[in-house]
Order: sequence, then C-alpha cells, then structure tokens
Amino acid sequence: MARIKPLILFGLIGILSSFNIASAQKLTVQQKVDALVKKMTLAEKIGQLNQYNGDWDATGPVTKDVGNKLDAIKRGEVGSILNITGVKHTRVFQEAAMQSRLKIPLLFGQDVIHGYSITFPIPLAEAASWDIPAIERSARIAGTEAAAGGVHWTFAPMVDIARDPRWGRVMEGAGEDPYLGSLIAGARVRGFQGKGLGNLDAVMACAKHFTAYGAAIGGRDYNSVDMSLRTLWEIYLPPFKAAVDAGAATFMNSFNDLNGTPASANSYLMRDILKGKWGFKGFVVSDWGSIGEMINHGYVKDNYEAARASINAGSDMDMESRSYINNLAKLVADKKVSVAVIDDAVKRILTKKFEMGLFDDPYRFSNADRENSVLNAPAHIAAARDMADKSIVLLKNENNLLPLSNNLKSIALIGPLVKSKAEMKGFWAQNIGDESKIVSLYEGMQQAAPNTSLLYAKGCDITDTSKAGFDEAYKTAMQAEVVVMAMGERPDMTGEAKSRSNIHLPGVQEELIQKIMATGKPVVVLLMSGRPMVFNWTADHVPAILYTWWLGNQAGTAMADILFGKYNPGAKLPITFPRTEGQIPIYYNHLNTGRPAHGDNDVNYTSAYIDLPNSPKFAFGHGLSYTTFNYSNLKLSKKSMQKDGAITVTFDLQNTGKYAGEEVAQFYLRDLVSQPVRPIKELKGFEKVSLQPGETKTITLTINKQKLSFYNDQLQWITQPGDFRLMIGSASDDIRLEDGFTLL
Repeated sequence: MARIKPLILFGLIGILSSFNIASAQKLTVQQKVDALVKKMTLAEKIGQLNQYNGDWDATGPVTKDVGNKLDAIKRGEVGSILNITGVKHTRVFQEAAMQSRLKIPLLFGQDVIHGYSITFPIPLAEAASWDIPAIERSARIAGTEAAAGGVHWTFAPMVDIARDPRWGRVMEGAGEDPYLGSLIAGARVRGFQGKGLGNLDAVMACAKHFTAYGAAIGGRDYNSVDMSLRTLWEIYLPPFKAAVDAGAATFMNSFNDLNGTPASANSYLMRDILKGKWGFKGFVVSDWGSIGEMINHGYVKDNYEAARASINAGSDMDMESRSYINNLAKLVADKKVSVAVIDDAVKRILTKKFEMGLFDDPYRFSNADRENSVLNAPAHIAAARDMADKSIVLLKNENNLLPLSNNLKSIALIGPLVKSKAEMKGFWAQNIGDESKIVSLYEGMQQAAPNTSLLYAKGCDITDTSKAGFDEAYKTAMQAEVVVMAMGERPDMTGEAKSRSNIHLPGVQEELIQKIMATGKPVVVLLMSGRPMVFNWTADHVPAILYTWWLGNQAGTAMADILFGKYNPGAKLPITFPRTEGQIPIYYNHLNTGRPAHGDNDVNYTSAYIDLPNSPKFAFGHGLSYTTFNYSNLKLSKKSMQKDGAITVTFDLQNTGKYAGEEVAQFYLRDLVSQPVRPIKELKGFEKVSLQPGETKTITLTINKQKLSFYNDQLQWITQPGDFRLMIGSASDDIRLEDGFTLL
C-alpha cells in the first residue's frame, strides 16, 4: 500500500490540474485579460503600448536605436514588432518575448497592402474592377500567405477617400467615392480576417489612416487637412465605419492634422467617434513616428507632452516614436495620465493577442511546413491573374482595333516597360516572392502569341530626356503589322512620400508615342501607373488605350489576355482623370453653383475656366468593353414614397455586341432641392453583370430611406421631403436612363 499512495496522490493532482485547466478554458477573453493586467507592473503595461521596427527594411524615417531590441523584448518593453517576416525570423523575436517575466507574446505587423508572396494589382487597380467578391478574395489570399509567413497583423486596408491624384498614396486606396470605397473597405477587412481571428489563415486588419489623410492640401503627403465636419462625415468617414462594421481589429492614425488637431491626439476622432459612437473594441496604433511628430506640428513642445496628448485622446500603441516607452511612467507619476487610461489601452491590445491564440501557442504562426506549402500556391497565382484581368480599364478603342487577331504575323513591342518585371509589382510590394515568377508584358505576349513574331525596341527610359532611341523604335514599328506600346511611371513615382505636382506621362514618352503614331501603323498604348496621369495628346490621337496600373505577378499574362480578347475588359475608373493639374481637385460628386456651366463651351460669367474645359479627360465610372450594352425599359414601382417606404426600380440590360462581356451598371441619385445643398449626382448602387451576346437581364434596385439620407448642418442623419432624380448608366458622364420620384 505504501507504493500505491504516491500514485493515487499523483492521480489526484492530475485530476485537479485538469479541472483547473478546464475551468481556465471556460474563462472569457475579457476575464483572462483582466486577470493578466492585475499581474502587470506599470512598466510592463507601458511595454505593451510600444512598437519597434525590426531593423530590416524601414517604412518610415528610422528613429535613433534603443540598443539591443531583443533585450528590450526580454524585459517586457515591447508589445509589437513591424517589418519582420518569415517563420524563422519571427520565432527568434517571439522566443525573446517568452523570456520576459509574464511571457506576453509579441504581435508581428507588416504592410501587406496588395499581396504577400504573390503580388496582386495595387488597391486602386483592384477598385477599378468594381468586383467586391474578387477584391475580398485578393485580401483573403494575401492574409493567408502573410499568416503562413509568421505575420499577425497587416497595416491595411487603406480606406482614405482621395480626390487629388497628385497625392502619391492614391494608389493604396479605392478612389474618390465613399459608397464604392465603403464596400471595398468591408471586403478587404473580411478578406484579411477570414473566418475570424484565431484561425491560422487570418491576420488582423488595420483600417487606415484615421482620418481624412486623402484630403491633404495640395496633394502633398503628410500635409494639413481643413474641411467642414459635414464633409468629413459624408465623404471621408463612411469607409472607416464600414471597416468597423466588418470587424476590423485595429485602426491606424493619420499623419495629418485635421482642422488644427493632429490625428494622433484627436479625441474627437478616437474617443467620441471611433470608440464612442461607433463602439470600436479594437486598438488604435499611431502611424510611423506620428506621435512624436506632433512637436513639428507645433501642437506639443516635447515627447512628454506628445505622449500625454495621444494616450489621453485614444492612441493605444506608439509606432516607433518612443514617446510612450520614455514618458508614460512619469506622466502617471505626475498625474497627467491615469492608470485607467493605460489599462484600457493595454486591455485592447491583450484582447487581440488572446483572440489570435498567441497565449495558447505563441509560435502557432511560425510553422515552416505551412509556410512552404502555402506560399506561391497555384490557386493563388490563378487568382492573381483573374484579379489583374478584372483591373484593366479600356479607355479608348476606335474602330474596334482591339482585341488583336491571333493571326497577326508581327507585332512591335515598344516602350520602357515592355520587358520590365520588378516594376510590375508597384509600390508597397513585399520583397518576398521570386521576381523570376513575375510575368513581363513581353513574356505574356510570347505565351499568348507563340506563332507571332515579336519585334522589340525600348525607345526611351521612363524619365528620359534623350530621344536617342526614337529612330530604332520607329524602324521597328515600320516592320510590324501592329504596335503595342508599354509606357508609364516607375513604381517609386507613386506611393507614400511620392506626391507629384506634375502628373504628366514622364520624360519624353509622349513624344515617343507621337513618333510611332507617325508610322501610320495601328497603335495600342498600355499605361502603367499607380495614379491617374495626364496624357492628353495620347488620349486624343491614339486609337486604343488600356490603363493597366501596376498589376503584380501576373501583369504580362493579364495584359496579353486583354490584348488578344481572351478576357473582355469590364473595369471602370474608380477615380476621375483630369485634363491637367489645374483642374485638381476634380471629382464627379461635386455641388452645383449659382452659375453652373452648361457644357464645356459655356464660359461667360459661369463657374468655368476660360482656357480649359470643366469636364475631366476620363470621368469616374468610365470604362469600355469589346462588346456593347443597351439600357432600356426603366420602371419604377411608384413615383412617390413615404419616408420609411421603398421604391423598386427595374431596367433591362442587353449585350448588343458579338462578345460575351461584363458591364457595371451604375445607379446615381440627385436630391433636386435640399438644405444644405446636395451634389449633382451620388453613386448609390451598382451591379456587375455578365452577359452573353444577345442576352438580356432585368436588373432590380431598391430606393429606400438609407439611400436618400444625409447629414445636415447639425450632423444629424436626416431625410428631407422633395423631388429626386434617378440616373442609371455606364459611367458618371454616360447616363442612359433617367426618371424622377418624390419623397413625401
């Protein structure tokens, strides 16, 4: 019996241990967080609010180092690391965190903006697809790959509305419209986060930049923003609200001040709106160094004051400025920041770490086998090609020059971007995937037309002032049946800190286009860029133009798909293309004036330029197809509605051409008489419809209170009785059907 007792005792301990584990597992995340916070010292709490760059590629100005960051992690002074990827490297940092007193795991953040190992089209290009499920799938794949690479958190989506193409970060968002932008914001959040945090293929999304960053004065990055609160609520806030509704785990502050208060210390944005009115339960991270940069704004005198202002306003985590780690303890001692404020921020961050399952297994995202199997999966490559196909906008196609015949004997490929590979990735691409797997236009054409002779001449470099290559390009063009030209920007000409006052096609490229047009050969121009460019001569004289943006790994394959008609383009512009910089800002949903210009020639005492048309070069929503579509048979279920009622709208859409194709039918409304006044038209719905030649589909839309509501001067969400104009068409400037109704 003496030998049995220890065994019985051991068994009882095991049973009790199992009971305790089972009980612990029944605790809610909130209970676990509360219990952990009670064990934490003030220094450990402050450490959770501190984020450092991982000494790899910096995505901002590098702050003076703090010494060995691994030692700081072991001391519990770091809550998150950015710019460390790959399971091997993230494990090293996580192992350091496991040597801290409380073993609180790190969060690894990364700018996974449009793909991880497989690069997808830039976000503005994806927005041109108007294909919400495809955009969600793109983010889903990016999130899956990033999670397999040890990343927990992406600093995306950027949901800033942008009406100024001079702003370099226009490439990172969804364009100018709050309705379209809101749908895309929700799709990308859902894509990144998948079935929910804690799944091994999900990363935390981060809606940025909160807020109005896209309205920086002069289109100059990091610049001030000055706007009415009504414009803020109607135009710039809706995509952020959509991100909250989609369950975004985190938000990021913007660099700009808004009406004189830097976003990093703007309690109206973070306390009143985000965490108050919207009930956001996640946490807010600053942008790179933005808390410390409030000194430059002239808002605070030093990092001590910067930390006080930001933490009290609702900024939970300090990215790279060192303001929190160096000052919060003293601020608490000086009674300028309460422990309750610190605790709220810490709890928000710890909640996400628990939800990600990192306390159960801090290395669960550091599995080398999963990383190897997930990255570059064939299905991901196919999805990248499909997304690229859907993102190319056919701006012009005179005399149906496109699609090209598969029977052509020779095609001249001319331009600085014909054989480019790395450039196809665009700005914000991860340097993780193998660049040999990027398909250039030249390679895509080789694959698509193996029996066609491809002639090549570069002609010039992207920003060349030299025309030395023009003659060779001219001679090459003369030998071919058709000329395809690949022109545009370098990727580092559009992106963060890449604002441009001159957004014309760079260098002598347009002069090269003129030279090649002089051959008399049929010419197709492909324009590769991260923003709307100005290319008036090309737009007026070249018969066929495709705007291909930056399309990622499958760029060349997708361009060839479109050129040869394997895929019929259906993309539409998500942002207005100006005629010149003097029109900026330019957007479709503007207010009318007391002296509106009726057409581009109406310039006598009207709101117009005397040296330039008011109209854009290419309007919001513009995009052609190889087939044609007819809109007809518009019907409204009734011509008036009560405030809480609804009107059903139907119309027929028919493919009247010879190719199967997709059309984005766009639904606009105008409130004809309103106080305050309303825009000349507002996008309130759209449907992307696939039709076979000769096929007709009846499209149904619903007009309800939500579509007729707006913010008044007191920021109340209201409807006003009166008359409305319904407009349905192929673009904001191509309305095919119109009717009116009355709100009683």
